[in-house]
Order: sequence, then C-alpha cells, then structure tokens
Amino acid sequence: MRKKASTAILWAMMFLALFLNITAEAAENKPLVGVAWHNKPSETFEATCRAIEAAGGIPVILKQVRSADLDYTEDGTIIHGKEENGALTAEAGKLIRCNTWQNSDVETVVKDVGAVVFPGGSDISPSLYYAPRPALQPGRFSAERDVSDFLLMSYCLENDIPILAICRGMQMLGVVSGADLIEDIPDYMAELGKSYAFEPRNQRPRQGAYRDFAFHDVTVTERDSILARLTKGMFISNVPSWHHQAIKSTEGTRLKITGINVTNGIRIIEAVERPDKTFALGLQYHPEIAVVRQLDETSIVYFNAIVAMAKR
Repeated sequence: MRKKASTAILWAMMFLALFLNITAEAAENKPLVGVAWHNKPSETFEATCRAIEAAGGIPVILKQVRSADLDYTEDGTIIHGKEENGALTAEAGKLIRCNTWQNSDVETVVKDVGAVVFPGGSDISPSLYYAPRPALQPGRFSAERDVSDFLLMSYCLENDIPILAICRGMQMLGVVSGADLIEDIPDYMAELGKSYAFEPRNQRPRQGAYRDFAFHDVTVTERDSILARLTKGMFISNVPSWHHQAIKSTEGTRLKITGINVTNGIRIIEAVERPDKTFALGLQYHPEIAVVRQLDETSIVYFNAIVAMAKR
C-alpha cells in the first residue's frame, strides 16, 4: 500500500512539473503588449489590460518615461515644470517638443514589448500642441503623464512600433502628429451656434454619482483602412464613449481620418490612422469597455490586432 501511495505521489509530482512547464512555456510564447504608464488608476486602464489578456497577450504596464531636460523628485513628480492646475508649463512643453525622445530613457522603458497601447485618461497639456496655447480647463491635467506619453508616442512612431491609441491616446497621437485639438466639445459647439446634448459623454445624474459611458455610432470613412478591415464594414454601432475633447483637424499632418460621428450636423473625428506606419490606429471611443462588459462580440478585434502585431 505504501509503495502504491509513493507511486501515486510520484506521478502527481511529475504531472504537476509537466503542467507548470507547459504553463510557463505558454506564457513565454504569449506576446508582450506594453500599456503606457499612468499615475491615476481608472476603469479604462484596468479594462485595457483585461482586453489585452482576452486577446491572448500579456499586458506589461510600462514605467514612466522621464525627460533628461526636466527635473523630477524621486517618485517621478516634475519640479518647476507644472502649472497650478497640473498642466505642463510653456517652457517645459517647448523642451519636450523640441528634444523629443532622444533625451529620455524611453528606449529602456519599451525594450521588451512588441506593441504599445495608450489608454484613456486626463486632458493633454496644450503646451505640447503644435501651436501651443495656455490651458483653459482647470485641474484636468497630469504633466508627468503628458511628458511620458508624448515621449513614448514619438518614439513608437519614429521606430514603427505598432500602437493602439484609445481616447486620450488618440488625442496624443494627434498632438504628436501635429494635429489641432478641440479642447472642450461643449464650448466648441456653442461657438458654432449648435445645441449639444453631451452625446459622447453622459452628464452626472447628480453630484458625486457615477457617470457611465455614453453610446453612439461611428461611420467608417475609408474602405482602404485598418478600421474597415477590422470591423468588416462601414458602420460601427453603439460604441462606448467618454470624452469632451477630440481631434479638430488633421490638415498638414500624416494622419488619415477613418471614422467619424456627426453630432447635430457637426463632424466629430472618431478614428485616425498613420498610413506611413505599419500599424498606428487611434480610436476616440472605448472598445476595451465593450470587451470587459461583454457588450458585443466585435470590439475584441482591435486587441486581437495589436496582440498579433506584437507577435511579429
């Protein structure tokens, strides 16, 4: 009896060793997809990681990219380069725009991943725009994340590292590519004399209440585009949306508009691409939310694509 028990234990140990070896090998074969650093946990950031996992990749939360042109505290806070509202100062913005990624640690940060996803988040400091201007919105900025994302995005584009840029990420793709942004869609619509019912971003039902995602449709404008190939059509219905900013114009840039939403007769850009790159897709909406909430069976295609790109 003791011999049988010993044999059973031996077989169990061998099976466990084999299982662990197979599991480790499977993990090693899974592509590593970088997720751009953040300094404020959010539902969209967590959902982005889960969507990458659902597509068969391993999300790797990247470290903060720091510029050698700025001074930081030990924990990564920028010294003497921030406004009171958290935005990057004009002087600091100029240093980042002019010196870009070459004077940073971005190569060390991104070296192990095959593709990068830029999740949603706070507004981007207008000092980083191609035509910089003062920040109009109070308390919606993170200078540290702006610098990190700008340097990482410019590095990825210059080195043709595949990127999927979501919401704020798409806006950063626009900023790095030289596009102009709408800083606040309600103000923009008011300037045009148009009514606005917060179609891309729900109002809070009451003070302190959870503000859920809004849903709207997107029209695909280019048949020869990554977006059209992924969605296999010219219309995408009920995308989760949460934004008050958007790319205003791509004129004079290498960006191509591939998706739009028309709000009260005004075109809002919902998807852009860089045709000069292997894979650089920006989405103003949030497919990661659709994936984790199981709202449809199609939104996973964006993450399948970026995971496939990371396998190369």
